[in-house]
Amino acid sequence: MTTEVECVAKQWGSSIGVIIPKNVVDAEHIRPNEKVRVTVKKTTLAQDIWNLGPITSVRSTQEIVDELKKGW
Repeated sequence: MTTEVECVAKQWGSSIGVIIPKNVVDAEHIRPNEKVRVTVKKTTLAQDIWNLGPITSVRSTQEIVDELKKGW
């Protein structure tokens, strides 16, 4: 049986690990020290696609709104 689950990678010492949720462990009858096969597929975020970073502006929100109103 194959079950797909989304997990968050966590730092464990100098390694990265994931925790398999209990419901998946129970459904798949996974036991400690048992070998399992993991397929890794990183979730793609919009910021990765369009190279978006944090939005930083030195102008206040009101200044931006005033500028937008000028264009109307």
